[in-house]
Amino acid sequence: MHEFDFLQPRTVPEASRMLADLGDECRVMAGGTALLLAMRQRMVAPSHVVSAMQLEGLRGISFDPRQGLRIGALVKHAELARSEVVRRYCPMLAAMAAQVANPQVRNQGTLGGNLCYADPATDPPGCLMAHGAQLVLGSARGERVLSIEEFLVDYYVTALEPDELLVEIRVPAPPSDADGRYTRFMRTAAEHRPLASVSLMTRRDGALCREARLVVGASVAIPGRVTRAEEFLRGRTVTEMVAAEAADIVSADIEPISDTRGTAEFRRDMVRVACRRTIAGLFGLTGEET
Repeated sequence: MHEFDFLQPRTVPEASRMLADLGDECRVMAGGTALLLAMRQRMVAPSHVVSAMQLEGLRGISFDPRQGLRIGALVKHAELARSEVVRRYCPMLAAMAAQVANPQVRNQGTLGGNLCYADPATDPPGCLMAHGAQLVLGSARGERVLSIEEFLVDYYVTALEPDELLVEIRVPAPPSDADGRYTRFMRTAAEHRPLASVSLMTRRDGALCREARLVVGASVAIPGRVTRAEEFLRGRTVTEMVAAEAADIVSADIEPISDTRGTAEFRRDMVRVACRRTIAGLFGLTGEET
């Protein structure tokens, strides 16, 4: 690892000015779980590292019935998983956070850092997209708010400007009839990164699906909603056959990536299985494990 200067700004505008002045020579560090690994492997060699850990305004979790859930960008995955507020109002989000990577990463890595790294093979982005999350970006110029779909641009690419930091994640308050489920698939139990993931948020009345937001992640370059499957589920009484048909639609409509962890066709098949199990599990069908 090369030598570097470690900077600790106290405010978002101060951090923003550092980023603007240093340009490509610096990197922002939150929990450091991804950045330090990349630096050790010499994938990046910044001359300056701007730490976000002194930015107290980026911490904390709160909920308001009208404004919804507010999550500071420096909130750690483990904090999210055990938060009583998150578990009460957004249980799918808490359940997802409890599965991220491994205990070491969950206790050190931050939600904001995870989103800014934009690794396609990770859990939070798809789950947040199913919740309709928005991201607050801050700089010395002020703040702007983007949907998570707008924020995630491409494989490891976000809409962050060079002088911006992710400040806060906003999750709308779920309606009273909302229910959700997150499913991930890994090739082996030793893996910490999902090969495929499915996030499903619904408004339902028993077996009747009134509305659905279905997002596929990990097997695609960036998480994305599968609108044709959402429209198929809307207004239907969900049976095992309906779950299987919806899973077939999802499998047909995604564009899976192919790499050393799995071919595109293998990923497509695993997304189909994960999707069927997600729908079946959410609606209490006996075919969940088939």
